[in-house]
Amino acid sequence: MADPYTTLGVSRSASEQDIKSAYRKLAKELHPDRNKDNPQAAERFSRVTQAYDLLSDKEKRGQFDRGEIDADGNPAMPFGYGGGGGGGPFRGGARGGGNGGGFGGEEVDLGDLFEGLFGRGGSSRAGSGFGRGGPQPRPKGANINYRLSVSFVDAAARTRQRITLADGKTIDLSLPEGVENGTQMRLKGKGQEGPGGPGDGIVTIDIQSHPFFTRSGDDVRLDLPITLDEAVNGAKVKLPTVDGPVMMTVAPGTSSGKVLRLKGKGFSRKGSGRGDQLVRLEIVLPEDYADLSQRLEGWSDDNPVRANLGV
Repeated sequence: MADPYTTLGVSRSASEQDIKSAYRKLAKELHPDRNKDNPQAAERFSRVTQAYDLLSDKEKRGQFDRGEIDADGNPAMPFGYGGGGGGGPFRGGARGGGNGGGFGGEEVDLGDLFEGLFGRGGSSRAGSGFGRGGPQPRPKGANINYRLSVSFVDAAARTRQRITLADGKTIDLSLPEGVENGTQMRLKGKGQEGPGGPGDGIVTIDIQSHPFFTRSGDDVRLDLPITLDEAVNGAKVKLPTVDGPVMMTVAPGTSSGKVLRLKGKGFSRKGSGRGDQLVRLEIVLPEDYADLSQRLEGWSDDNPVRANLGV
């Protein structure tokens, strides 16, 4: 990998904010969602992300600046690769007096040696195979973010959704229980390729508004208009739900504002079950109420409907 400072286009004295700003600018420019027909941009996006991952980590940046690790986060080899006698900073034969290595006759503990160079445990963090920590997995590729627009009804009913990935492939997603606006789903291995394998796809759910349904927690609310005749005499009325139309009984003498409950017609709950649909009845008088006025002539309603308001 190229020098991370060069990859991000910043100087070695760049501040944390300079590095972050440079990364944001490049990530926005090179993001796969904006460069679906440009594989070179996707490859550069991965390199930019890897460079930022190294320089945004204070410890790794310091190790890189001191020459302790390379641009991939792997430890630099302070002694070269050995070979003929005397090539490194230690001269003489190998352990036991031989001449095949680069160390003197005194035994050397490589674990202690690398701890002294990198700090205790540092070789493990840097990803070398030496010391007591063992090798660290190579970094995965960058994640790819997606936004999935889902209709209100589909979200409530958890209807399977199809999404097109950055590589042009499509997959069908099952919405999670308790899905809400802003819920994120992780698609393992659907991100950018990287040295340690692909990153993930992160799907953010965007639930659309509805002309007459609204959400209240796990419940769905609906204001349902009914006629004066249906309110006074009672009726069976047809109304919409997120699962399709149903019939509901309005009892005789029903007042405007009464709320009826339809069990299990709301959004799914985390764990099990669903919320309800809450139906608020609204009595709507006819536009031409002259005939109604004649029928009520001589009759008045003495019900103290505002008594609880203190007036």
